[in-house]
Amino acid sequence: MDTNLSNRVVMVTGASGGIGGEVVRAFVREGARVVAHFAEHGERAERLAHELGASCVPLGADLTLEAEVERLFAEVEVGLGPVDVLVANAGHWPEEDVPLHEMTLKQWNDTLAVNLTSAFLCAREFFRGIVRHKLQDPAVVLIGSTAGVFGEAGHVDYASAKAGLIYGLARSLKNEICRLAPRGRVNVVAPGWTLTPLSGLVSDPERMQRVLQTVPMRKVGRVHDVAMAIVYLASSSLSGHVSGQILTVSGGMEGRVLYDPDEVDPRGA
Repeated sequence: MDTNLSNRVVMVTGASGGIGGEVVRAFVREGARVVAHFAEHGERAERLAHELGASCVPLGADLTLEAEVERLFAEVEVGLGPVDVLVANAGHWPEEDVPLHEMTLKQWNDTLAVNLTSAFLCAREFFRGIVRHKLQDPAVVLIGSTAGVFGEAGHVDYASAKAGLIYGLARSLKNEICRLAPRGRVNVVAPGWTLTPLSGLVSDPERMQRVLQTVPMRKVGRVHDVAMAIVYLASSSLSGHVSGQILTVSGGMEGRVLYDPDEVDPRGA
């Protein structure tokens, strides 16, 4: 099925991570010209560009800084043209569980900056591009998390940032974008537990077991699962009448225990 993404300019932020890299690959397979943004680990983005060829352009920027975001979009417009699709994937999950009464204001501010403010700055610059270039059917896919839907004890900063992105930013922008482009759309993909190099699930069978007790499908997601959901929402051919929606990619996770420990496979298969 034709996604109608061929030759469109797609920006994927946070492309040096496990999900981001797979999202870039998915768009390149559809014929898009993809900007693979990175804030750190630039060598991973460079390897991705080497793997995928001229259709993948790696560019670095600190998305928490207004001037850096403006420079990034300006550089893309000069080299490739206006951004047609924005995938706001950049974010950070603080690994250590920190209860609210022990959390510092610095951690709270840093987490919101990386996970929410960066999405605001990128979306704002993208919207400015819609006006400048009179784009007809621009699309934004914001990457949330089931933590923003169900909450996450020990990670109130991350859960709050993702909830703000899902329920505040996305559902407001899906109305605003149509004032600029009648066929513009804004949606959210909210992954649940997903196997990435940083998830730590493979090396921790007990944690994997606890996770799987909350997932009806009794498996964790793969980065390909998330990437396909993003491509779907980015494509005006596949989801042209879908806007303001939250697509959770979590195997049906409900945030509650569904299985006893002996009813799940700790390998996550």
